Amino acid sequence: MSEEGGGGVANLGFFLAGLGIGAAVALLLAPKSGKEAREYLTGKAEEGRDYVRAKTEDLRRQAEGAVEKGKDLVTKQKELLSAALEAGKQAYQEEKAKAK
Repeated sequence: MSEEGGGGVANLGFFLAGLGIGAAVALLLAPKSGKEAREYLTGKAEEGRDYVRAKTEDLRRQAEGAVEKGKDLVTKQKELLSAALEAGKQAYQEEKAKAK
């Protein structure tokens, strides 16, 4: 899980860096008016914001899933431990009864 999460953060960083570089190159090379350039940059910024929101939501869902899996695992381990403890108590009582 941590490798996937780390990859998502790294990919997000690369995306944002690429977005900035792309915007700068577009400003330098595109023969657009100031208004057109601002509209273009605003659109790209909105795309970037939407991408970040979507990735954040994905990461949140993954984290929630991991928490639920962890809770399930803890519950199962508790059940196994309780069953083993009960079996041990019963075996002890049986051995104690045989010794009398």
